[in-house]
Amino acid sequence: MWEGRGPLGFVAAVDCGAIRETAAGQGVDLPLRTDGWLAFFYYEDDEALEIVDAGDPRTWAGYRVLHLPAGYEELPRRATPEGAASYDEVPLTAEIGLTAPAGDAVAVARALGFREPTDEYAHPVGSDAFVEEVRRLAPSTHQLLGNADNVQGPVETEVARGVLGGVDWSDPRLEEEAQRWTLLAQFDSDEEAGMCWGDCGVLYWLIRPEDLAANRFEEARFTWQCC
Repeated sequence: MWEGRGPLGFVAAVDCGAIRETAAGQGVDLPLRTDGWLAFFYYEDDEALEIVDAGDPRTWAGYRVLHLPAGYEELPRRATPEGAASYDEVPLTAEIGLTAPAGDAVAVARALGFREPTDEYAHPVGSDAFVEEVRRLAPSTHQLLGNADNVQGPVETEVARGVLGGVDWSDPRLEEEAQRWTLLAQFDSDEEAGMCWGDCGVLYWLIRPEDLAANRFEEARFTWQCC
């Protein structure tokens, strides 16, 4: 519940054990060290009167990620609470895929020596051809771990700004804090499920690697982007 607003909508549940087993079968060791399930919730307001904002801690009650014990799938089903967003159930399977950081990611800027935010556009990683090739190899979809597929700017920077208390975008601490966050999960708009985040946007949950390793999923932070 978001006190004073209403119940959060249930977005997705991910079977951590099944994900790890799928990855191990392909020789991939994921930084996910738990069984059980991760359940993701988000407050969707059709009239956009209340927007969950990564930079505004007053709205952070509008998202949750819960770590549920193994056997979650055997729990009795309950009806969607009155007032909560409701989506159609869509079973998912997992496959290991390739992801790459965006050309404007802090890690890319440091690796390639960008000095100004616009330097990326003068480098091949900022070209339309490179961006399109990356998208072809790693199309936007629902995703666990890896590099986020940003709709707009780096989601790590958005989360970092909120964690630092809504500092100015030019604050030098922002770059350092952004590098401390990694993608936990992203959920794209999904016509089959009846999900549309803003203008065909994406929901993102990010977490610090040390919290991921310790299964402190309550420390995850949220942002969302749309076209």
